[in-house]
Amino acid sequence: MFEAKVIACSVRRTARELYEMFWTPESFPKWASGLSEASLERDEAGWRAQGPEGPIRIMFSEHNRFGVMDHWVDLADGRIVYVPMRVVANGDGSEVMLTLFRQPGMSDEKLAEDEAWIRRDLAVLKGLAESA
Repeated sequence: MFEAKVIACSVRRTARELYEMFWTPESFPKWASGLSEASLERDEAGWRAQGPEGPIRIMFSEHNRFGVMDHWVDLADGRIVYVPMRVVANGDGSEVMLTLFRQPGMSDEKLAEDEAWIRRDLAVLKGLAESA
Protein backbone atom coordinates (compact mmCIF):
# COMPACT_ATOMS: atom_id res chain seq x y z
CA MET A 1 0.00 0.00 0.00
CA PHE A 2 1.26 3.48 -0.92
CA GLU A 3 1.38 6.52 1.34
CA ALA A 4 -1.31 8.92 0.10
CA LYS A 5 -1.85 12.68 0.32
CA VAL A 6 -5.15 14.26 -0.65
CA ILE A 7 -4.57 17.75 -2.02
CA ALA A 8 -7.68 19.91 -2.14
CA CYS A 9 -8.61 23.29 -3.55
CA SER A 10 -11.85 25.24 -2.97
CA VAL A 11 -13.40 26.81 -6.07
CA ARG A 12 -16.26 29.32 -6.33
CA ARG A 13 -18.18 27.36 -8.95
CA THR A 14 -20.79 24.68 -8.47
CA ALA A 15 -19.45 21.16 -8.66
CA ARG A 16 -21.41 20.45 -11.85
CA GLU A 17 -20.18 23.64 -13.56
CA LEU A 18 -16.59 22.95 -12.56
CA TYR A 19 -16.70 19.32 -13.63
CA GLU A 20 -18.20 20.20 -17.01
CA MET A 21 -15.48 22.84 -17.55
CA PHE A 22 -12.57 20.48 -16.99
CA TRP A 23 -13.50 16.79 -17.35
CA THR A 24 -12.47 16.40 -20.99
CA PRO A 25 -8.93 15.20 -21.73
CA GLU A 26 -8.45 18.21 -24.04
CA SER A 27 -8.94 20.58 -21.08
CA PHE A 28 -6.17 19.07 -18.91
CA PRO A 29 -3.30 20.91 -20.67
CA LYS A 30 -4.99 24.23 -19.78
CA TRP A 31 -4.24 23.71 -16.10
CA ALA A 32 -2.00 20.62 -15.71
CA SER A 33 1.48 22.06 -16.30
CA GLY A 34 2.99 18.63 -17.00
CA LEU A 35 0.85 18.61 -20.14
CA SER A 36 0.84 22.33 -20.94
CA GLU A 37 3.70 22.07 -23.43
CA ALA A 38 2.35 18.86 -24.93
CA SER A 39 -0.38 18.20 -27.37
CA LEU A 40 -2.61 15.33 -26.39
CA GLU A 41 -3.18 13.00 -29.29
CA ARG A 42 -5.94 10.40 -29.20
CA ASP A 43 -5.03 6.81 -30.03
CA GLU A 44 -6.67 3.40 -29.65
CA ALA A 45 -5.49 2.99 -26.04
CA GLY A 46 -6.15 6.49 -24.71
CA TRP A 47 -4.13 9.65 -25.23
CA ARG A 48 -0.46 10.16 -26.03
CA ALA A 49 1.59 13.12 -24.91
CA GLN A 50 5.10 14.22 -24.10
CA GLY A 51 5.46 14.31 -20.31
CA PRO A 52 8.19 16.03 -18.29
CA GLU A 53 10.27 12.84 -18.34
CA GLY A 54 9.43 11.58 -21.84
CA PRO A 55 6.52 10.11 -23.80
CA ILE A 56 3.47 9.04 -21.81
CA ARG A 57 0.07 7.54 -22.48
CA ILE A 58 -2.92 8.65 -20.39
CA MET A 59 -6.28 7.00 -19.90
CA PHE A 60 -9.08 9.15 -18.50
CA SER A 61 -12.27 8.12 -16.75
CA GLU A 62 -15.40 8.52 -18.82
CA HIS A 63 -17.79 11.43 -18.34
CA ASN A 64 -19.95 10.73 -15.29
CA ARG A 65 -22.40 12.37 -12.91
CA PHE A 66 -20.23 11.81 -9.84
CA GLY A 67 -17.43 14.32 -10.50
CA VAL A 68 -14.80 11.63 -11.04
CA MET A 69 -11.83 12.78 -13.11
CA ASP A 70 -9.48 9.85 -12.46
CA HIS A 71 -6.64 9.23 -14.85
CA TRP A 72 -3.91 6.65 -15.31
CA VAL A 73 -0.49 7.68 -16.61
CA ASP A 74 1.57 5.01 -18.36
CA LEU A 75 5.17 6.14 -18.10
CA ALA A 76 6.28 3.69 -20.84
CA ASP A 77 8.76 1.99 -18.50
CA GLY A 78 6.23 -0.47 -17.12
CA ARG A 79 4.90 1.87 -14.43
CA ILE A 80 1.33 3.10 -14.47
CA VAL A 81 0.54 5.88 -12.03
CA TYR A 82 -3.06 6.09 -10.87
CA VAL A 83 -4.26 9.65 -10.17
CA PRO A 84 -7.67 9.77 -8.43
CA MET A 85 -9.34 13.15 -8.81
CA ARG A 86 -12.77 14.32 -7.69
CA VAL A 87 -14.95 17.40 -7.88
CA VAL A 88 -17.45 17.51 -5.00
CA ALA A 89 -20.05 20.04 -3.94
CA ASN A 90 -19.25 22.36 -1.04
CA GLY A 91 -22.25 24.61 -0.48
CA ASP A 92 -22.59 26.84 -3.54
CA GLY A 93 -18.97 26.10 -4.51
CA SER A 94 -16.90 22.97 -4.84
CA GLU A 95 -13.76 21.16 -3.80
CA VAL A 96 -11.30 19.65 -6.24
CA MET A 97 -9.40 16.80 -4.62
CA LEU A 98 -6.46 14.97 -6.13
CA THR A 99 -4.77 12.04 -4.39
CA LEU A 100 -1.00 11.86 -4.68
CA PHE A 101 0.46 8.42 -4.03
CA ARG A 102 4.11 8.10 -3.02
CA GLN A 103 5.60 5.90 -5.71
CA PRO A 104 8.11 3.16 -4.85
CA GLY A 105 11.54 4.66 -4.18
CA MET A 106 10.18 8.23 -4.10
CA SER A 107 12.20 10.42 -1.74
CA ASP A 108 10.64 12.86 0.73
CA GLU A 109 12.01 15.69 -1.41
CA LYS A 110 10.41 14.34 -4.61
CA LEU A 111 7.09 13.79 -2.82
CA ALA A 112 7.17 17.40 -1.55
CA GLU A 113 8.08 18.62 -5.04
CA ASP A 114 5.16 16.71 -6.60
CA GLU A 115 2.77 18.02 -3.93
CA ALA A 116 3.87 21.62 -4.60
CA TRP A 117 3.46 21.03 -8.34
CA ILE A 118 -0.10 19.74 -7.86
CA ARG A 119 -0.98 22.70 -5.63
CA ARG A 120 0.24 25.10 -8.36
CA ASP A 121 -1.77 23.25 -11.01
CA LEU A 122 -4.93 23.27 -8.89
CA ALA A 123 -4.43 27.01 -8.30
CA VAL A 124 -4.38 27.49 -12.09
CA LEU A 125 -7.55 25.41 -12.43
CA LYS A 126 -9.19 27.56 -9.73
CA GLY A 127 -8.13 30.77 -11.47
CA LEU A 128 -9.49 29.62 -14.81
CA ALA A 129 -12.77 28.45 -13.30
CA GLU A 130 -13.39 31.57 -11.24
CA SER A 131 -12.53 33.98 -14.05
CA ALA A 132 -14.67 32.24 -16.68
